[in-house]
Amino acid sequence: MTAGSGASGGKPARRGATGFDGKAFVRGLSTAPGVYRMLAADGAVLYVGKAGALKKRVASYFSAAPKAPRTVAMLAQVAAMEVTVTRTEAEALLLENQLIKSLRPRYNVLLRDDKSYPYVLLTQEPWPRISVHRGPRNVPGRYFGPYTSVGAVRETLNMMQKLFKLRTCEDSVFRNRSRPCLQHQIGRCTAPCVGLVSARDYAESVRRVSLFLEGRSDDLSRELAAAMEAASERLDFEEAARLRDLVAGIRTLQARQYVDGNAAELDVLACVMQGAHACVLLLAFRDGRSLGTRAFFPKTNGSTDAAEVLAAFVSQYYAEQAPPREIVLDRTIEDLELLQDAFTLSAGRKVLLKANVRGDRARYVELAQRNAELALSSELGSQATQQARMESLRTLLDLDEVPQRIECFDISHTMGEATVASCVVFGPEGAVRGQYRRYNIAGIEPGDDYAAMHQALERRFRRAVDEGGVLPDVLLIDGGKGQVAQARGVLADLGIGGVMLVGVAKGPERRAGHEALLLPDGRELRPGPDSPGLQLIQQVRDEAHRFAITGHRGRRQKARTSSRLEDIPGIGPRRRASLLKHFGGLPGLKAAGEEQIAQVEGVNAALAKRIYATLHGLQAPVTGAQDPNDA
Repeated sequence: MTAGSGASGGKPARRGATGFDGKAFVRGLSTAPGVYRMLAADGAVLYVGKAGALKKRVASYFSAAPKAPRTVAMLAQVAAMEVTVTRTEAEALLLENQLIKSLRPRYNVLLRDDKSYPYVLLTQEPWPRISVHRGPRNVPGRYFGPYTSVGAVRETLNMMQKLFKLRTCEDSVFRNRSRPCLQHQIGRCTAPCVGLVSARDYAESVRRVSLFLEGRSDDLSRELAAAMEAASERLDFEEAARLRDLVAGIRTLQARQYVDGNAAELDVLACVMQGAHACVLLLAFRDGRSLGTRAFFPKTNGSTDAAEVLAAFVSQYYAEQAPPREIVLDRTIEDLELLQDAFTLSAGRKVLLKANVRGDRARYVELAQRNAELALSSELGSQATQQARMESLRTLLDLDEVPQRIECFDISHTMGEATVASCVVFGPEGAVRGQYRRYNIAGIEPGDDYAAMHQALERRFRRAVDEGGVLPDVLLIDGGKGQVAQARGVLADLGIGGVMLVGVAKGPERRAGHEALLLPDGRELRPGPDSPGLQLIQQVRDEAHRFAITGHRGRRQKARTSSRLEDIPGIGPRRRASLLKHFGGLPGLKAAGEEQIAQVEGVNAALAKRIYATLHGLQAPVTGAQDPNDA
């Protein structure tokens, strides 16, 4: 259901400057649950919200009741609204989270976390391995987590190795071992790579690891104790002693890290705010073990209500991560029961959300609040440092205002091979990694840095001119007068003004802090290592250098591994893979003779001659068409 018409600033109940009549829109709404979206005149989504009764919730925005300044400012921009009716309020909650994540509305509290969460991975293969995993869960196996930090995962893996002795090595190492490695010698692996453990015993260890990671260590302890007694009765005292030590290790771990006498599975969340800056701290426990803390800094978009920020965090975070059995909050939030029902539904088991707790959990809440305050103070301190550097740069370059966007370009290559230019972007809060760009340079003389810089800048700024893109306030060029001249020429040719151009030339003996800043008018500044402005320039320049080198190495590696086989008619992806696999790579293939090449499946004598001739720069025989079955 869609209607168009925003609201005024001071009295949003009336028709506003945008022409949106809120009361008329409300009259056409139903009382069903659903999600509503407020849109600006340009179609941008201002806010996404959920409602148990759409008509009642949306009407509250256009009533005469007093509203927060943030809400008034938002309503003044509304030009249209859209609603989606759902069957239940829980479905509305899920849809709201999906839309907030995909649309990132201007006035919603947004969870900002660009790091993937670490898991413990137990692979699904004949001899499973256990390891840390981050990123897409596309490796077959079981994933346990998420954990709050890689350190917590490594601590868990360390315990698993001591107790159950599963392998942690990569498959390439595992398949090529001829004797046990150091992990076996120090008693942390049973060496399945060389057959020192039976498949049955190893599978049993894998099953026990799964029980432990599932939080069923009590069940595991009872099972091991029963097995120990059975081993004693059949006079297998060596096995009984091994099981005794294993049970003792699990019991010791439980005694050291238990929460409250039961195997607890809970998260503790606390939210603290300073102005519009917020920190939500997560303190996680699984199977009675503390997995550590993790601080999040949501984008509040002007909200100063800690309960609102915490509610948005809980809703968005557990829409992505599996909720534990119990979530303890440091304050009551809106829709607590609705969230509890939604999490219970998604998890397939009972999930409890609690506030105003007592006993041990109250102490955990206090601990989380204290850590949240420290984390927020540290975050704001780093922001203050960044702002001080920005202000120093403004003074250093004699700018009218603090720059809102800084771009830096750098070139990387190896003796002219695989030249790559990088462009990194910094704002008032630091690096804006989502706007980094790389440019693969082609059509120039190898090693011509001036031409490479000219091409990268031409591509970057011509697109900005053609498409009306954003321009930087400060443009940093890693290089001397020649590179600065190239940048000045590109900006002049495209008619771009208002960009402060600065070349960053290395100091004597390449000493950090002694760089010279080259300006287009010929001036040269040497602010020295104590200048916060120069420290910011160094930070941006070093990031551009890192980003360029990473891109260059990737391009160079790709070029070297793709090989000249791609240029040979009759060699498609399948035969190319077979050849490289058969000879262990391009060097092995180049060292082979025609007869050896012809032994590869799918390669006849004529094709082997073409391959050999191409790889050795000889005159290749007349080529035929590529086999259509090899595409």
